[in-house]
Amino acid sequence: MDKFVVITIGMEQLKHLYIEKIHRSLGGEMEPFAGWGMPIKYKTSIIEEHMAVREAVGLFDVSHMGEVSVKGEGAFDYLQRVTTNDISKLAIGTGQYSTICNMRGGTIDDLIVFRIGEKEHLIVDNASNADKDFNWLVRLAPPDVEVKHITMTTVLFSLQGPKAREVLQKLTDFDLSRLKRYGSNAFMEVAGVRVLASRTGYTGEDGFELLLTDEPPTNPVRGERIWNALVRAGEPVGLRVCGLGARDTTRTEAGLCLYDHELTEDISPLEAGISFVVKLDKGEFMGREAMSKKKEKGLSKVRIGMRMIDRGIPHKNDKILKNGREIGYASSGVFSPLLKIGIAHVYVPPEISPGDKVEVEIRGRARRAEIVNFPFYDPDRYGVKRRGAA
Repeated sequence: MDKFVVITIGMEQLKHLYIEKIHRSLGGEMEPFAGWGMPIKYKTSIIEEHMAVREAVGLFDVSHMGEVSVKGEGAFDYLQRVTTNDISKLAIGTGQYSTICNMRGGTIDDLIVFRIGEKEHLIVDNASNADKDFNWLVRLAPPDVEVKHITMTTVLFSLQGPKAREVLQKLTDFDLSRLKRYGSNAFMEVAGVRVLASRTGYTGEDGFELLLTDEPPTNPVRGERIWNALVRAGEPVGLRVCGLGARDTTRTEAGLCLYDHELTEDISPLEAGISFVVKLDKGEFMGREAMSKKKEKGLSKVRIGMRMIDRGIPHKNDKILKNGREIGYASSGVFSPLLKIGIAHVYVPPEISPGDKVEVEIRGRARRAEIVNFPFYDPDRYGVKRRGAA
């Protein structure tokens, strides 16, 4: 049994979330994304949802994300070979951000690898790449490793914002201070339902992701119970349910990568500015030789932030100019609800530095902008490292 109902709109088949009825009852505006019907926003606005995440807490249904179970005697050696980070650093109950790359060093996907047992790991990857990743992983798996696609039997909720811990702690006896940011995960009961919880997210803020497996698609009682309990627990502190619009604006402000924008099969993690996930000294892995050569030779382009001086919102593939000469392109661009200006992730030569003035060609017109570091916001006031954060 799958976790979705498939409907046809024209020639397109959409997979529907377990709790779509709840999303619609809350005013969710459902649109196609990566083959799924997903809420883009609810009754308020993307700006209001975004600011709730920055100032209070937001709740996202991200069950469209892919999940792959990797088990077996050879799971460690296998994952060490196919991912770029160092699996040897993973104790049971820990996780790490990583990538899988092709032999050219280009990125097949970015993902999180959790170690949940002695010989058992869980991968959470991008919805748009779920099938591609699974096929790649299966093709490379040795006989003593079982690779299983569990996306269609999994629910994933993301609670994000400075008050996320306060909200979730109301629903569990587990001491959430024991979970370290991107460093640990644990099975716990939330609203009476056993979930795998991790202190991860895609907004730049503190938060938790709750993963529930084996939920019957025809009667998603446990998923509904957790969602409704989180909404009720968060009401006193200003929780808002949030759609993909706010997920994109928050991740862009935080400087986080989106696949097919900042990462592609022609862009390496080194160029994308996430070299911390590439451990060239751990031994052989897919793409290691190509990335070693890139690093030795020097990168021709790097990802960095750009904020507008003139009015305008940059978009993917808009040209970046300096002194009238094209030097790069935008990979993502949004209107920042926090800064009230257009911002973008751009790929430019490595000699371009924060503070440099550039121009971006928006709809044929060059507009002034400035190169900046990530995140776009003041990290003392917003984000997981804000002053006074737990």
